[in-house]
Amino acid sequence: MAVALALSALLIAVTGGSPLASAQALLQGGVADPAAWSSTLLYAAPLLLVAAGACVSARSGVFNIGQEGQVLVGALLAAWVGLRLAVTGPALLVAVLAAAALAGGAWAGLSSLMYRLRGVDVVVSTLLMTFVAQQLVAFAVNTPWLLRETRIGDAVVAPQSNPLPESALLGSVGEYPDLEVNGGLLIAVAGAVAVAAVLARTRWGFRLTMLGLNPVAARHAGVRAGPLGGAALVVSGAFAGLAGAVLLTSPVGVHRLRPDMAMGIGWDGLLVALVARNRPSRAIPVALLFGVLRSGGGFLAATGVPPFVVDVVKALLVLAFVAPPAVLAAIRRRGAAVRAGHAGHRPAPVAEGAAL
Repeated sequence: MAVALALSALLIAVTGGSPLASAQALLQGGVADPAAWSSTLLYAAPLLLVAAGACVSARSGVFNIGQEGQVLVGALLAAWVGLRLAVTGPALLVAVLAAAALAGGAWAGLSSLMYRLRGVDVVVSTLLMTFVAQQLVAFAVNTPWLLRETRIGDAVVAPQSNPLPESALLGSVGEYPDLEVNGGLLIAVAGAVAVAAVLARTRWGFRLTMLGLNPVAARHAGVRAGPLGGAALVVSGAFAGLAGAVLLTSPVGVHRLRPDMAMGIGWDGLLVALVARNRPSRAIPVALLFGVLRSGGGFLAATGVPPFVVDVVKALLVLAFVAPPAVLAAIRRRGAAVRAGHAGHRPAPVAEGAAL
């Protein structure tokens, strides 16, 4: 991690910025005061939800990298339910959140179905489905009979939905400029804790881990690899879809469906899971770190540093946590192969009493 931070400081210096001023800007925007913490926690909630779902699919050996599209599809159905369902009170919020989870899970389930029926690689299909989701949301918010905002008189309408009703929004504890904790964070932390408990304490979690570590041994033990891996992918998509609903119903957005509302949360949530090494409990502090980077990233402009430097810092952090274990594992495998090769070239021992 120290190497990643040193490289980040060097990059900032090369681009003409001040590493110290940039660090101060990130801290000012992310953790300097209650308002900054409120912004950080708002971003951390959807990041943590995506990461918790990614931990489930990765634990089974199925790699879902289409969370960005699943976030969008979840937000799409959440917006439709919130604007069209004739329900009031807390029931509407519950319906919005449930619809988002179902949409994200179903969208990920399509990739599982494509693999089962046509052998389409899950990594490829989940990635490409993201671009389909982007076009689907763009179509919805540009079509009057779907989700485009209502035109009032001759006013120009934007490619976005109408705002969700108040009863469909997540509540918060606290108020600006004091610390504000939105309900989305409580949902995310509860989800991460639940995933950690399921993976560590249940038979389903044990079978999932067995499948990810050794699919052949898991099949011999009676694990149905196809349905179990597909279920893990659906659960991962459901968490990403729920993150879309949190983006839509919490103060991090404007409570309207927009084509760009995912804001890269799906991609960053996957990075959170990678840095946490697919452990939901570790994903909680990592999501906070990425929340600080997102919240404080906007303050970098005041220091003259390009905003894309934040993305480079994220990438370096991922490499710092992911690369060393991979390199060590490769060295161990290389050493084992060398030792096995030396053992294979040793002369066979001569039996006692044999003729020479």
